Amino acid sequence: MLRFLQSIFGSADQGGYPESLVREALERAVDATDPQLRAVSGYRKKLRSAVLRAIDHVVALVDALPPPTPVGLGVTEEAPAIRSFFISAIHMRKAIADDPGLAGFLQGPEGYSPRVVALLAVEKQEKVILGAGLSGDIVIHDVPQVTVSFDGHRFLDPAASEEETRQLLKRRAYDHLLSLALRRLTVLKGVRSDLERRRALLQAKLNLLKRGNWGFDLAEQGEKLDAPTVEERLARIEEQLLELGGDDHVFEAYLEAVTDVLGQPAEYLRAESETIFVDRMGIKRSEAAADAPELRLNELYNAEGRSLVVTLVALSGEELRGNVPA
Repeated sequence: MLRFLQSIFGSADQGGYPESLVREALERAVDATDPQLRAVSGYRKKLRSAVLRAIDHVVALVDALPPPTPVGLGVTEEAPAIRSFFISAIHMRKAIADDPGLAGFLQGPEGYSPRVVALLAVEKQEKVILGAGLSGDIVIHDVPQVTVSFDGHRFLDPAASEEETRQLLKRRAYDHLLSLALRRLTVLKGVRSDLERRRALLQAKLNLLKRGNWGFDLAEQGEKLDAPTVEERLARIEEQLLELGGDDHVFEAYLEAVTDVLGQPAEYLRAESETIFVDRMGIKRSEAAADAPELRLNELYNAEGRSLVVTLVALSGEELRGNVPA
């Protein structure tokens, strides 16, 4: 599976993917969401263009990342953005030593590579505090200030070369779109299951009402249901179920949901850049200064409201092996 995704994502031209590999990517989309989608007639044809748009999107997304920033285990010499991600050199060494992705790579067949490229992903936190500020020569207290901090450090998809890391990241982005499609299917199935449960309950109540309601209490929080009310609610539930896809077309509705996610990938996973100025105390400033350098951040956002600041980094294999426990 990794081989075919690397072949697709290693293609030089967007859209120029071998047919056999496109089909495998399509089948991966079905396997990762709901294999029963294969029951839909012509599912490959219906899903094909969406899969191609998704692949094109993740290829462009990862290719737009700047080249890796060299990173040593001492943060004082690093680029401003890298320094800002870590409180100290000790913090950096601990984050590297505790990272399971780097540890797994070092224990693998390429563990003795002289250079390791990975995607450093961190979560940016902003918080308003009350601090001190200057107005001319006067110190003013209780001034609202925004602090910026970074946590949740992870080194994703480490590899011996930048090319391989980018291929792995494209696979990761594609799979993330599939996970978002799966979550959407889960919601749809949950809604449908709840509607079907309510339909069965109302149908049972209606049957009892029509039989004279002997020995059955229909009171619910003071509400009395008569036959016309139950029939009206049943009709509304039937309409909602039809909107989700009738019993004969439920998998067509599920396939349409997957197609929607993959066919509009930028709506579900996008990249933005942000420039901020943060001083050594982690306070966000309005402009650059000697102690508040410009930080250009690359951020990934998904449709669930989650975001990560990401940057490609190049690490010394020798330093890693000396820092990460065997």
